[in-house]
Amino acid sequence: MKVIRKLAVHSAVLLFAFMGLSQIAQGQNTSPPTKVVYHIDDAESQGLKGLRNVRNHLDVSPSTQIIVVTHANGIDMLLEGARDKKNNVEYAPLIGALKSRGVRFEVCEITIKTRGLKKDAFILDADFTPSGVVRIADLQAKDHFAYIKP
Repeated sequence: MKVIRKLAVHSAVLLFAFMGLSQIAQGQNTSPPTKVVYHIDDAESQGLKGLRNVRNHLDVSPSTQIIVVTHANGIDMLLEGARDKKNNVEYAPLIGALKSRGVRFEVCEITIKTRGLKKDAFILDADFTPSGVVRIADLQAKDHFAYIKP
């Protein structure tokens, strides 16, 4: 009886191990995708660098869920016609390409109000959040997003 029981246990262990290896061989990952919030509060110093970081992140880990939260001077990169001053590169096409890969770009409504701007001043790829700082905190604490500030 002991031999049969031992054989049954070994068979079950081998079956579970085979199933695990089968999933790995098929490229199936059962863990949820990584979630990351990129924090941009100064477009001039972080804009292009941040967008390049996000692109590289997705190139290496395409299933990563990424939200870029902007506030203060960081919202400038999402204004219609915005360009990087140093390199004269327009932000909108770069943002649009990342948006098509699933990245979400959020603008702080407190900053919009403080600066006397209107939502229609922003590119169509921009989404809005009541407070950029609160959004970042909630993504980290409640939704378990990793935090990156380029």
